[in-house]
Amino acid sequence: MPTFEIFHMPDAGEGLTEADVVSWRVAPGDTVEVNQPLLEIETAKSLVELPCPVDGVVTRILVAEGETVEVGAPIIEFDVDPGGVAGDDAPVAEASESPVAAVAQAAPAAQAEAARVEPAHTQPAATQPSPTQSAPASSPQEDGGAVLVGYGVKAGSAHRRARKEGALDPIGGAGEASDYPVLAKPPVRKLAREMGVDLTTVSPSGPGGLVTREDVEQAAKSREVRTLATYPGDDQPWLQSGYSSDGGRSTRVPVKSVRKRTAEAMVKSAFTAPHVSVFHTVDVTETMNLVQRLKADRDFQDVRVTPLLIVAKALLLAVRRHPEINASWDDQAQEIVYKHFVNLGIAASTPRGLLVPNIKDAHRLPLHELALELGELTAAARAGKTTPGALAGGTITITNVGPLGIDTGTPILNPGEAAILAFGAIREQPWVHQGEITIRWVTQLALSFDHRFVDGELGARVLADIGRVMNDPAQGLVWG
Repeated sequence: MPTFEIFHMPDAGEGLTEADVVSWRVAPGDTVEVNQPLLEIETAKSLVELPCPVDGVVTRILVAEGETVEVGAPIIEFDVDPGGVAGDDAPVAEASESPVAAVAQAAPAAQAEAARVEPAHTQPAATQPSPTQSAPASSPQEDGGAVLVGYGVKAGSAHRRARKEGALDPIGGAGEASDYPVLAKPPVRKLAREMGVDLTTVSPSGPGGLVTREDVEQAAKSREVRTLATYPGDDQPWLQSGYSSDGGRSTRVPVKSVRKRTAEAMVKSAFTAPHVSVFHTVDVTETMNLVQRLKADRDFQDVRVTPLLIVAKALLLAVRRHPEINASWDDQAQEIVYKHFVNLGIAASTPRGLLVPNIKDAHRLPLHELALELGELTAAARAGKTTPGALAGGTITITNVGPLGIDTGTPILNPGEAAILAFGAIREQPWVHQGEITIRWVTQLALSFDHRFVDGELGARVLADIGRVMNDPAQGLVWG
């Protein structure tokens, strides 16, 4: 008799209570082993790859791709004794007995049992690969993906089980245009034919993977959105998770993951911390000259040198001169927390939304190492590989709006920080230099700060010091 174990959604840390299932790396019928990539989830902070907790065979996948799952909810079931070695009296176990799911033990056992029904050896092809084919699964070391820290079992502690031939032959009715099984009642199949919906592309919501009438209707709405929103050469990916409304004139997209977390954080920050912004227009011609010299310097050939690197260094020097700007407000304790380190945040626009990863202990880094860290941080953000650790613990932030052609703005504070610097576009324009009107490189800087504990004078002095270094980078030698 098979021995079943259910794996629950583990706690991803950082106070998060839910995650979205992005993609499964396995399918029902696949033989799996400990630490094999199981699925990829998206939290409000990053993409995370979960490793398999056991050796065995996948019997059921309990949640579809795209679903939002709470921590502790059952997500997959395994047969950990496909050969029947444990005997006919082997009990149904919980995967939380393994190190991977130990963090999910808070979920009631009754919840897990209620979620479990007799193993169905079918899974809609819309959400899973063929039962005889596993999705490609590279190791985190190979693809550089983020792996949840603290999960999994040490390599070498388990061996791979051989798959039992014929143990999980698919049963049930065939799908529309597919040989893979789809569970749906005849009226639902008829509705799908009438609406032109391929059942193999529908995510089931019914018990045991059953496709319901509502699932078909939702699939038809999603297809309508994609048809309306797709333009030549542009598939509008930001609409793909939405559904049509107003007769196809509008698209509604559920708010979740990074967008949801960003919205919550910005509302809390805007209506908790009284924001004040100060502005400074600066001649940065010497900064532009320095950038060109560094690009030609062989010691900087392995890094990317941009004006953002110089403004980052200027901010770090200003923080050194005015360390009280590098602080946070503890509302519960009614205390100001002054930080003796600088984790420099860089606001980055990514395919997942706005993220603010930070460079740890940036105040300790010389210019070359700062450039190296800045390059790695931005590359990881653009590739969607930013880890939860890189997003945590920031103390002060830069938002670079210049590449978008924007002169300046009034940025909202990153929650838990006292200040954020907006770096605008650098433009050639007439400027009075040494008593004469000439063409110079000019930019605008804006500093927003929490007026509860950062006075206007302090904010102005910090911004003025940043401007002095941007105007004359040699000033950094005096303050450094």
